[in-house]
This record gives sequence, C-alpha cells and structure tokens, in this order.
Amino acid sequence: MSAFVGKYAEELIKNAKYIATPGKGILAADESTGTIGKRLASINVENIESNRQALRQLLFTSPNALAHLSGVILFEETLYQKTLDGKPFVEVLQENNVVPGIKVDKGTVEIAGTNGETTTQGFDSLGARCQQYYKAGARFAKWRAVLKIGPNEPSELAIQQNAQGLARYAIICQENGLVPIVEPEVLTDGSHDINKCAAVTEIVLAAVYKALNDHHVLLEGTLLKPNMVTPGSDSPKVAPEVIAEYTVTALSRTVPPAVPGIVFLSGGQSEEEATLNLNAMNKLDVLKPWTLSFSFGRALQQSTLKTWGGKKENVSKAQEAFLVRCKANSNATLGKYVGGSAGGLASESLFVKGYKY
Repeated sequence: MSAFVGKYAEELIKNAKYIATPGKGILAADESTGTIGKRLASINVENIESNRQALRQLLFTSPNALAHLSGVILFEETLYQKTLDGKPFVEVLQENNVVPGIKVDKGTVEIAGTNGETTTQGFDSLGARCQQYYKAGARFAKWRAVLKIGPNEPSELAIQQNAQGLARYAIICQENGLVPIVEPEVLTDGSHDINKCAAVTEIVLAAVYKALNDHHVLLEGTLLKPNMVTPGSDSPKVAPEVIAEYTVTALSRTVPPAVPGIVFLSGGQSEEEATLNLNAMNKLDVLKPWTLSFSFGRALQQSTLKTWGGKKENVSKAQEAFLVRCKANSNATLGKYVGGSAGGLASESLFVKGYKY
C-alpha cells in the first residue's frame, strides 16, 4: 500500500469522516491578525486583541449555530483564547461536537521570475507546531496555496511548487495527528470564462493528487478545500446550475473517491451566491462519491459582522444573522436550500482582488 499508515491513521480517518458529515460544514475563523483588522476596519472597530476575542466569542457562542458546523478553523491566537467567563474556545467547540482546526501556513511569497505567482511558506518547525496544536486540542489543519489565471498562468512551476508544498504539509500533519485540509485555490480574478477556470482547476487538482500520492498521504484522512468553477470576476455571471455542473465535473475527473469530503471556499462570492451554488451541486443527479460541503469565512461572517458593528447591544441580533447563514449552508449541503434567507447584506459581493488571507 502506498499510503503512510502511522499511529494516528484510525483517528485521522474518523475525524475526516466526521468533519464531512452531510448537513454540517466548517466555519473558517482563521483570519490572520492583519486580515481580521481589515474586517474590523470595515465596521470602524479597532484591531486589538479584546475586539478580536469579542468577535470570535460572538460566533462560537451563538445559540444553535454550532449544531450546523462540524469544524472551525482557528488562527493561533484564537486557539488559546477564552470566553469572558474564562472557558477556552477549544472547550466551547468540543462541548458542541465541533472539531477545532488550525491554520498552519505563514502566507504566500512571490516566486522570482514569474508574473506575480506565489508559493506558500510555513514549513519551518511545522512538525513541532502541529504537535503543540494537537496538545491544545486541534484535530485538523489548513494550508492555503494560491494560483492565478492569466495569459500564461498558472505556470508549470507554480503548479508543481504548490502541489508539492501541499503534499509535504499534508504528510507532516498526518504524522502529528492532524487531518490536513488541502487548499489549492485558483483565484477568480480575471476576465476568463468558466471553461478556462474548469480546465485550470482540473490541471491543478490532478497535479495535487499526484503529489499527495507520491508523498504517501492517507487520502481517507484528508479533506479538499477547492474553489468552485466559475467565470472570472470580470466576466458575466452564470446560473448556479451551470457552476454546479462544471464544478462537479472537474472534481469527478480529479478527486479520488477515497477523499471523504470536499469543503468549498467561498472565494469572494456573496453569502447568498456561495450558498445557492453549493445547493445546486448537491441537487445534481450525478455520482458524487464525497460529501460536498463548505468551509466559508467571509460567506458565513459578513452579515454577522455588519449587524454587530462592534456594539455589545447588537450581539444577539448578530448571532441571529450568523445562525441564518449556518442554517442556509447546512441545508445547501443536503440540496434543500430555498433561496432568500438573505436580506440585503447577504447579497453583497465579497470579492477582493488578489485576496490575501
């Protein structure tokens, strides 16, 4: 057997399968200090530790919302934070049957000699950090690789560098008990059509799974976090049913059935768009050997953030908005979402050019 079966193998398989439970998905609350600062600035709230804690507490203690989640990705600071009552966030999640996860990459750096293409850094002491995160209660990890579509992009160099990086990260996680979420994001920036996005997504995913196999990664103990296949941000939009068909086709050609779940990134779509697209995929009457779910950051938090506005008196209203989005996406994983749980905020575009996390 080519896969590495270490001491954590059974646990990895069990946790990956649980996170991929139909009807549940992942909240990505792992924004770096700089990124969360931009979110807070959009509601005129200062980027200080107490405000970051307040936002995360609002999310993690939302009544009934965690019932729709199987995992939450945390930033390192958040992994060790507590509620104002002194209960560690990790315990709050665990008591609600939500698996804590951790972002382990250190952001992207440009590959010299390319047209602004990047590779992801964060290998220094990655094994030791994974051990610490496991001790702190984390059971899965995330690492974001970024590729872009251009006249000559993504280059073979960028594809290979990012595929190899994701595979190396994945096996280090598995050696240390963390389920790796493999995230090769093809950015939506550009004027390309949906066919171009589909072709690039297939090429990138094929390279990623070849690398995972070469590195002996146990696919049953992993999850994939891909982009949806959509037209570029400067192209006319298409219906959710079209996105669903192109996306599921690309995945069925490249992602082995051994992978238990695929959790999509929202990639700057509005909250409502991301939910409608996920719902359309789950309604498709074709063979789908993996669960199709969500790992949304902006698309789960935006209307909550705007409703909260940094004010204590708005917390319960903001939590209601969060519950609405969690419920909507939970239904979408079952193909049972009926649009319009949106309100105006949920329809706002969340696109940011060349998005940095």
